[in-house]
Amino acid sequence: MTDFLVPKAVSHVTGKLREAGYEAYLVGGCVRDLFLGKEPKDWDVTTNAHPEQIQELFEETFYNNDFGTVGVVNEETEDKALKVVEVTPYRTEYGYSDSRRPDEVHFSENLQDDLERRDFTVNALAYDESKGQIIDLYNGQKDIEQKLLKAVGNADLRFDEDALRIMRAIRLGAELGFGIEQETFEAITRNAQNLENISKERIRDEFTRIIMSKQPMEALLHMKHLDILKYVVPDLERSIDVEQNRSHVYTVFEHLLRSLQHAADKEYSLEIRLAALFHDISKPETKRFSQESNEYTFYGHEVVGSRVTRKALQNLKYPTKVIEKVTKLVRWHMFFADPDEITLSAVRRMISNVGEEDIWDLMELRICDRIGMGRPKEQPFRYRKYKAMIEEALRDPVSVSMLKIDGGRLMEITNEKPGPKIGYTLHALLEEVLDDPSKNEAEYLEKRAGELFQLSEEKLKQLGVQGKLKRDEEDQKLIDEIHRKHKVG
Repeated sequence: MTDFLVPKAVSHVTGKLREAGYEAYLVGGCVRDLFLGKEPKDWDVTTNAHPEQIQELFEETFYNNDFGTVGVVNEETEDKALKVVEVTPYRTEYGYSDSRRPDEVHFSENLQDDLERRDFTVNALAYDESKGQIIDLYNGQKDIEQKLLKAVGNADLRFDEDALRIMRAIRLGAELGFGIEQETFEAITRNAQNLENISKERIRDEFTRIIMSKQPMEALLHMKHLDILKYVVPDLERSIDVEQNRSHVYTVFEHLLRSLQHAADKEYSLEIRLAALFHDISKPETKRFSQESNEYTFYGHEVVGSRVTRKALQNLKYPTKVIEKVTKLVRWHMFFADPDEITLSAVRRMISNVGEEDIWDLMELRICDRIGMGRPKEQPFRYRKYKAMIEEALRDPVSVSMLKIDGGRLMEITNEKPGPKIGYTLHALLEEVLDDPSKNEAEYLEKRAGELFQLSEEKLKQLGVQGKLKRDEEDQKLIDEIHRKHKVG
């Protein structure tokens, strides 16, 4: 008899099913986690009751898929994992013509039918908490003890049924610290091409969980050895075996993975972890040999890399907010490379570029980059200097909203109506204040605004956006040069 601690909200569901004369077991990942002494993130129940029979027993449920799963809602708990307990009838599945979903689903009266269709033995466990009884038809408990992921039954069939199980194997390995059994490993390589049939959204969700795991570096190395990077993050493949200059111990690929791993070790956000993985993604296409320094250079890799990153994340259907932040961090990650060349004015402009809310994340990315080079943490004197400069710059104006003049006051003193000229003037004033914060005084700004309004709208526009336009122009020139070198359009 095994006595796991099961929340009352879950036992209420299984108990009510049994009281009505049905079988009811906890199943899948929640049972696996109970064995590991982990708190399950969600609770799944399997039963021989059919969907309509399940719904008759509970006050609040929802049922909206083709697999018979009924969500039993529990509004009385604050625990997110217990808000919904999913109850699924025993079922059998037939035909997987698209390597994504079964062509046919039939409800069953037999628990074995349900367990034999599951992905890995560690997830093919059922538990009756009322009796302390475990149903283990595939030696899942043994595989948990050995920290091994093994497909249920025929591994090729399991991955042919749903190719996303390939990603799930990598993800579970990273989350649980489990290895992959040899036959299962080989079946993944034979069926990897079926990932082409899986939606980008489903791949993204598994990839995100891999990135957010404790061991993303090991997981990505598995993806490399299994030859599945091309189906998830193909741009990473270009970085494999690309040697760097003398300041780097590792290849580009190894460096990116080590940078990501440090971000995971520090439990940084998804955006910082993605930026760590992508920050040098375009070193392969910007690699040149310098006769002068007698080593390779990667000039402009952050510019090209930000665009490659954007396309890669768009391809994986990440939310726009995530894409914008990660792209921005990749674009500006080289800013803190040389402390001797950084001025306070430059820091103010960097804060203006990345935003006050993201400047510290840029610093965290800098540290991930350095650790990924095989060096110790950022040298204390450098880190103190960067931090001091950022804190000092944050006290100065870094955006139009921080100017001691606004659009309303501009219209008062110039008798100008609302329009683009007001915005161009504010940005022109900001450009001056970024260089010299002492100019952020109402008297000076009002006087200067009067002078600026004597200029044409086109001239004002040039002054107001000249910094951004200049950067964009330089970026595009660099992109064009690299495209010409590699003969791409």
